[in-house]
Amino acid sequence: MALKVHHLRPAPGAKTAKTRVGRGEGSKGKTAGRGTKGSKARNNIPENFEGGQMPLHMRLPKLKGFKSRNRVEFQVVNLDKLGQLFPDGGEIGVADLVAKGAVRDSLPVKVLGDGELTVALQVSVHKFSKSAKEKIAAAGGTTTEV
Repeated sequence: MALKVHHLRPAPGAKTAKTRVGRGEGSKGKTAGRGTKGSKARNNIPENFEGGQMPLHMRLPKLKGFKSRNRVEFQVVNLDKLGQLFPDGGEIGVADLVAKGAVRDSLPVKVLGDGELTVALQVSVHKFSKSAKEKIAAAGGTTTEV
């Protein structure tokens, strides 16, 4: 007779039944392999339980307020600074401000109207405050947003 797959059986004693714990004192009854007493012997402990220490979610401050994900952070330059950096007037762009060390290349630039302006400047940056536009125009200059 030929050996066929459906005739194969595991060796005697190779397969043992799953131990059913906590089902009477005959085998693994009573404490069911948990030892005696203590929190581990009892029902269940949450995964994040810290042994009675103040839990992490209660130690951290609650989030307050709101942060917009679309907020644009501007580098600011005031008019008095522009007057100091460019005393002769002329055309000013973001590249010129970077070259003079007034701003960095990474963020957009906004001109604010703090201080007085005595020379005519043709300023082209990302944004202007209303007062800055008025003061630049009053000094004989122009403003263009890039």
